[in-house]
Amino acid sequence: MELTLGIGLACRAAHQASLARPDGTFVWTGRKFFTRPAELEKLWADIALGEKDTVRVVMEPTRNVWAPVGSWFRHRGARISMVPTTQSADLRAYYSKHTKNDHLDSKLLARLPLLHPEGLREHTGDGPADPLRRVVKIRSSIVKRRTAVFQRLDAHLELLGPAWYDALGSNYGKAALALLARYADPHSLIRLGHARLTRFLIRHSRGAWREHHATMLLAAAQESLQLWGAGAEARIDFAELAADIAVEAEQAQVLTEQIEDLDERCANLYAEADPTGIIVSAPGVGPVTCAVIAGRIGDPHRFHSLAAIRAYSGLVPKVDQSGQAQHQYGLTKAGDPLLREALFTAADQARKTDPQLAAKYKRLMATERHHDSAICHIATALLTRIATCWRTGQHYVLRDTDRRPITAEEGRCIVRTHHAVDRQTRIKAANTRQSLRLKGRTGRGQQESPSAPILRPVNTSIEPPKSA
Repeated sequence: MELTLGIGLACRAAHQASLARPDGTFVWTGRKFFTRPAELEKLWADIALGEKDTVRVVMEPTRNVWAPVGSWFRHRGARISMVPTTQSADLRAYYSKHTKNDHLDSKLLARLPLLHPEGLREHTGDGPADPLRRVVKIRSSIVKRRTAVFQRLDAHLELLGPAWYDALGSNYGKAALALLARYADPHSLIRLGHARLTRFLIRHSRGAWREHHATMLLAAAQESLQLWGAGAEARIDFAELAADIAVEAEQAQVLTEQIEDLDERCANLYAEADPTGIIVSAPGVGPVTCAVIAGRIGDPHRFHSLAAIRAYSGLVPKVDQSGQAQHQYGLTKAGDPLLREALFTAADQARKTDPQLAAKYKRLMATERHHDSAICHIATALLTRIATCWRTGQHYVLRDTDRRPITAEEGRCIVRTHHAVDRQTRIKAANTRQSLRLKGRTGRGQQESPSAPILRPVNTSIEPPKSA
C-alpha cells in the first residue's frame, strides 16, 4: 500500500510530519524534526515501510525549505507531491476554519489523497536547486534595480539641462557611466578640455564616441552654467550634484558588469538544459528569453497537459460559470510572473515574424481589443506551441496561414504585406474604449446626493393656499 507523509514545513522552527494510511487513518501524527540528516534518518525509520509499501511525501512550497527535504526523500525512493499554498489554505479552512498550525497542516497534507486526489501530481524538478531557475530570477531583479538607477540619473540630469540628454543618450552605456562617475560637474568637464575629453571618450567607448560627442558634452556644460550661473553667483552646488550623480553612475557600472556575467551563465546553463535549441527556435525568443522559459518551466513533462502549462503561466482568464451563464474576467496571474513577462515580450516580437500569430493578432485588434490584451492571447498560443515542441523534441517551424513552411524573412514580409494592423484601427479601438469608460464614469450631477443639506435655511412654515 502507499502511505502518505504530510509535512508542515517551517523556515526556522521544527517541521511536523504525520503519516496516514490509504483510508485516511493516521499511523502517527505530530513528529517534529529539522532538516538534518540524522533526524531525517530517524523519521524514515519511523515510517517502517514493508516490502510492498511505498510512501508519498506531500508538502507545500514553503520558500526554499522544501527543496532539500524533497531531494532527500526522493533519493530514498519516495514520490514527492507539491500542493499550492492557496489550495491547501482553502482545504484547511474547510477542515478547521479558525485554526492554523504546523500540526494541522501535516495532518491535512497526509489526508490529501482522500480530500483532493486530483491535486496530487508527482513533482520531479529541483525547484530553487536548479541553477538556471535561480540565475534568470537574479538577472531579472538586477535589471530592474539598474532601471531604477537609470531613472534617478535621468532626474539628476534634468537639473543640468536637456543638452546632456542629447550628448549622452538614454541608454547610459559604459562611456556615459564612466563620464558621469568622474566629470558630472560642468566646471570639471570644461577644465578637462576638448582634447583630453576626446581621448577619454575614445578609451571608454572603444572608439564609438569621438570629437563630435566631446563637442556636444562641452556645449552641454556651458549651457548648465548659463542656466544656473557660474562661480559665486551659481544658484546650485554643482559639486554636490556631481557627487550624487557619481554614486548612481558607479552603482550602474557594477550592476552592468553583473548583468554581463549573468548573461554568460544563462547562455551556458541554457545550452545544458536545451542542447538542441528547441526553445530558441521559436520566433521572438532571444538568448535571454529562452533561458527564462527553460529555467522557470523546468521539466515540461511534469505537467499533465498543455492546459496545465498555460495555467502555470497565469495567462488564462478567470472563469465564473453557473448553469448557462458564464463570465470570463482578467488573467489569473497565478503562475510565475517572470515567465509571464518573458512570454509577453516574446509574443510581441513573434507576431511580427509568424503569419499565423500575426493573423490572430489582427483579428483580435479588429474586435477593438487593447494591444496588451491581444498580446496576452498571442503569448498563450506561443507558450502552447513552445511546450508542444519541447515535449515532442521538435524544432519550431514557421508556417504561413495555409500551413506552408516558410523562412523568417518570408514570414516578416508576409506579415508586413497581409497582416499589418493599420493606424486607423488602433485609433478606433482606443476611441471606443475611451467612450465606454466615459459612459460608465459618474458625472458631476450624478455625484450630488439628493439628501445632501442645502446652504440656505429651510422654511418649515406652511402657508395657507391662496384663494382663487
